[in-house]
Amino acid sequence: MPQSDTTVAPMDSSTYREYILGIRIAERPTGEGDTRYRFEAPDHEGVEFDDPEMATLYADVYFDVNGFQEAGTGERGVPPTVIQAGRDTLVAYFLTQAGVDVHWAASFYGEKPEKIERYVSRVRKRSKKIREGAKEQGHA
Repeated sequence: MPQSDTTVAPMDSSTYREYILGIRIAERPTGEGDTRYRFEAPDHEGVEFDDPEMATLYADVYFDVNGFQEAGTGERGVPPTVIQAGRDTLVAYFLTQAGVDVHWAASFYGEKPEKIERYVSRVRKRSKKIREGAKEQGHA
């Protein structure tokens, strides 16, 4: 369940996963004993998740479309870049939103859950290739 947050991550956070170009998933404990995962990127307002898998999927969508900004899209809006990227990217993005799971997405698109999982797999593979290609070109 993502929660947008324009404040800087607390100092007690640690890096859960680090990517190229200054992008990372920060991990921080909450006062209630839970852990939150915050997607951070330059020029992005940041967003937090309860689940590390959703945080990394959000990062994969971010790389798949070469970055996006949710500011100004409203509470239920979708960044135009994500919409234009295609069904698999849009499905992956929807899955990072509160209340959406594989079964909801499958029902919404009239597909089987297995096909939704294939969409997600494609986005993850593409984003991995994008990051690898950027590293090969010297982007760290």
